[in-house]
Amino acid sequence: MVTSTLIDKARAAAAEALKDFTRHDGTPFIGHPDAVAKIVADEIGLPEECIAAVYLHEASRMGGMEVKESEWGEAICTLVEGLNKISTIKPKDTRLEAENYKKLIIQYSRDPRVTVLKLADRLEVMRSLKMFPKTGRDQKILETLLLYIPLAHQLGLYNMKREMEDIYLKYSDSEQYRLITNKLKAGEKDREKLMAEFIEPLKAKLDGAGIHYKLKIRTKAAYSIWQKMLKQKVPFEGVFDVFAIRFIIDCDGEDHKLEKDLCWLVYSFVTEEYEADTKRLRDWVTNPKPNGYESLHITVKNKEGAYVEVQIRTKRMDDVAENGFASHWAYKGIKREETLSRWLTSVRYALEHPDENTDDLPQPPSKEIFVFTPTGELRILQAGSTVLDFAFGIHTNIGAHCVGAKVNGKAVSIREKLNTGDVVEILTSKNQHPNQDWLGWVVSPKARSKVKQALQVQEQSRATDGKELLDRRLKNWKLEFPDDMCTEFRKKYNYPTLTGFYAAIGEGNLDVNTIKDFILSEAQRHAASVEAAEAVQASAKAARHYESKDDILVLNAKNVKGIEYKMSKCCNPVFGDDVFGFVTREAGIKIHRITCPNAARLLEMYPYRIQKVRWADSPSTGSFQVELRIVADQEGAVINHIMEVINQFKASVRSFNVNENPRNGTFEISMKLSVPSNLELDKVVSQIRTLKHVVKVTRV
Repeated sequence: MVTSTLIDKARAAAAEALKDFTRHDGTPFIGHPDAVAKIVADEIGLPEECIAAVYLHEASRMGGMEVKESEWGEAICTLVEGLNKISTIKPKDTRLEAENYKKLIIQYSRDPRVTVLKLADRLEVMRSLKMFPKTGRDQKILETLLLYIPLAHQLGLYNMKREMEDIYLKYSDSEQYRLITNKLKAGEKDREKLMAEFIEPLKAKLDGAGIHYKLKIRTKAAYSIWQKMLKQKVPFEGVFDVFAIRFIIDCDGEDHKLEKDLCWLVYSFVTEEYEADTKRLRDWVTNPKPNGYESLHITVKNKEGAYVEVQIRTKRMDDVAENGFASHWAYKGIKREETLSRWLTSVRYALEHPDENTDDLPQPPSKEIFVFTPTGELRILQAGSTVLDFAFGIHTNIGAHCVGAKVNGKAVSIREKLNTGDVVEILTSKNQHPNQDWLGWVVSPKARSKVKQALQVQEQSRATDGKELLDRRLKNWKLEFPDDMCTEFRKKYNYPTLTGFYAAIGEGNLDVNTIKDFILSEAQRHAASVEAAEAVQASAKAARHYESKDDILVLNAKNVKGIEYKMSKCCNPVFGDDVFGFVTREAGIKIHRITCPNAARLLEMYPYRIQKVRWADSPSTGSFQVELRIVADQEGAVINHIMEVINQFKASVRSFNVNENPRNGTFEISMKLSVPSNLELDKVVSQIRTLKHVVKVTRV
């Protein structure tokens, strides 16, 4: 990192002001401005007054130190003042709308470098995200997605943008992040081979023209790939521009015409050798983007019919494209002040003209909304949630007595749907109690569960009277009404709960003589149906007993004849999963899923022990162990429904465990199944997800 007397003086002042402050992991707080200063100096390239401002901002904001113009100069004080003002902006003030946030930044920033310093600060926070508590972490990744990533994109700070996007994905959808990054690692050698084959027929032409260049593979970031998978509704393999081959041409001096001519000359060589898709030509050399981005992009088809994206640019263009103008003010003979002035002008322009550069900006999650309490605490709810959902999310008693709310200061009913950024203040009354209509006004599993529980409590006193009445009548009639017959009756007359059944009797809505008629006319048929059902279950159990257990499928692994292989227990691969083999020292080959939590470490640390394997064309008669975790409402029948689904397919239960989560009002179910393939597993998972009270199904 750049050092100077000014920077050393600023750091010493900050260290003294912050000596009693620590970060969330217990380390001294001075570590934060140290890391931000390193980003500002080494990764962005801002001058020493900006680095000093980073330290003095934290010293004044946290430590209460006064930054005097007479001591530090007007430029540094302007930067510190802007950073301090931006730090006072709270998400509830901007309602998490990026444009409002940008307007505040413009208002607070007399020096546009303040914006870049704030982005550097947020990048360091994202890199340190693991140390924050979950609530704070959730709020920071949301702010980063909606506010800071779009700003970095508009200012052309693409490296910063890509890194923050990937960190966002890592914490918001860790399984998809592992899937994409592991598949990128697994295909690295194939991409290098393709690049070597691609350049071979072009070497003579490039050498003959005296063009000196560097060739490198630009792999699309994990977040960008994930966005394309969602947008195009395709798996990883369906994203065709996962990587691009980039020509970086050496070009001395500041002759922009020569740079353009060289780029177009390389373009002509590439399109002479390979078939070009002219519809995908992007000419940002002739007409650079407002943020300064310059490059030629073209998609070509090689001899094998594979499509390859090619990017052509000079070394200067590549440096600006990767890091923005700020990193480039010392480039070959260009005056630092001249380039800095040009870059700052572009920063100001990008902030003031956001509509001119909105391509590929991330969108907020479509299945969740983000709402704040009056004190600024973030609450994450599923889309469509109402005031009632929010109230029950805070506390069960608040939800049960909710009569309405103030949303952004405006009085609304308990049925009001909420939107991202809303500030919600719940209103309650001790005379308010849940009623049946509430079930149509809530969408969250917790709220639905708590409303149902409250309704059940209300029913209980009426149900007690109903049960006593039925017991007396049955005794007078000398009739039995066993549990299985009661279940059949409730199913026929649509009483889903036992409490509701007794309550209907207690309220007089169900005549006990109807039960008497049912007992007399249906008992025999009911007994017969029970007997038949038991026979079917016995037959199914017997059939499963004779399933083969030695069906370890042939993987057709090359050059491993005589070596044993086993399915790894850390991820339990199933026939049809994306897998790879890992050669162990003593246990032969272990087969892992590509999404295995250990896959990234194995692929990176032991590439020489990775064995490509593939499944046989079809499974035989074997079975594979797999574990599922299910979150469901605390509804007794849901467990029976899950078992019924499993019995419909070629799957059998090996273990089944249920835990209650009283805080969320849910069952947390862990089960191990035996299945012949991932196709059969997908059927089971898909059907379980459609069940009424099932909230979430994940494969472990």
